[in-house]
Amino acid sequence: MTASTKDTRRFRMIAKTLFGLEAILAEELTALGARDVKPMNRSVEFYGDRKLLYKANLWCRTATRILKPIFNFRAADEKALYNKVFNIDWRNYLGLNQTFAIDAVITESGFDNSLYVAQKTKDAIADHFRKKTGRRPSVDLKNPDIRLNAYIYRDDCTIALDSSGEPLFKRGYRSQTGEAPLNEVLAAGIVLQSGWDKKSSFVDAMCGSGTIVIEAALLARNIAPGLTRDRFGFMNWPDFDRDLYKQVQHEARKEILPKLGFEMIGSDKASKQVREAVDNARRAGVGRDIVFKQSAIDDLMPPSPPGVLVINPPYGERMSVDDIKEFYHSIGDALKKSFTGYDAYIFTGNLDAAKHIGLRTSRRIEMYNGPIECRLLKFEMYQGTRKTKDQ
Repeated sequence: MTASTKDTRRFRMIAKTLFGLEAILAEELTALGARDVKPMNRSVEFYGDRKLLYKANLWCRTATRILKPIFNFRAADEKALYNKVFNIDWRNYLGLNQTFAIDAVITESGFDNSLYVAQKTKDAIADHFRKKTGRRPSVDLKNPDIRLNAYIYRDDCTIALDSSGEPLFKRGYRSQTGEAPLNEVLAAGIVLQSGWDKKSSFVDAMCGSGTIVIEAALLARNIAPGLTRDRFGFMNWPDFDRDLYKQVQHEARKEILPKLGFEMIGSDKASKQVREAVDNARRAGVGRDIVFKQSAIDDLMPPSPPGVLVINPPYGERMSVDDIKEFYHSIGDALKKSFTGYDAYIFTGNLDAAKHIGLRTSRRIEMYNGPIECRLLKFEMYQGTRKTKDQ
């Protein structure tokens, strides 16, 4: 099939995301042309054609996966689940020489183990092939050709194809050797939640491996985050339209904006982290857009305002209670000293320590970093910003 004869039939899709990013992802999908967009819990339902599925994987900054539901049925117990899955003609979706894997999620269900649901689903698919062909495809839990998702809510089961394969936060630019890296989807969500105008200076004064400032640069240059990836799950589907995907890639590259007209700075006191951030930015294609510096936040001289500062300070797992409180107090001092005229955002999972920043918040956004409940705190650093004892 060529791009000129592409399939334009609309179908239902589910974009998975992180808690607190549903509304932002819905806006992203709407901008891409999605129809009937409906934010849900950690996901967004939408409708579109095959081209939109490719675009969503390539462009969505706050999606972790794009799923294409293919079957929905009732399954009150394991026998019903097995029989329903067994009776699907899986040869339309999976080849004998391809590997596959099942991810399962259960909510308010009589099934009490998602791994067991995945196992029964896998068994039914394997037995289906064995009956029809005398052979069965192999399972590969780490790098399957076809990844499937089974979602059971009460006794309602949805089977979906995972069009992304590897999670979409795996952009392909980051070294895997960094310590406690921030998820790229979460980093992009933090930048988008800040409301940064993509015209004023952007600073991350505790940049670590650079994820936040790199995601900000990708946004400012209008670079699709998926352009740095080599593979998506849909490339292994029987109906993969290579010409259409190349067209989507070509259109995305044409949308990239030229060199920025403002400053972007990433700084960290650890030289190793700064070197890693430089390498990551280069791989992401924004190495010339960001100036990286080795500097502690209280020594950094940022560009003249207006601007946005975003930092993700340590949560204090390896620090004493007194030390982490003093550390957060020093962050507040640095903001007052050097960032007048900036909108400052601090993303933290230590809500008690955040009270010791000593500045009044103008906005508090609930988010999660994995299982850790976090807040994105906004501080408007106008002249004479007042200190407060309470957050």
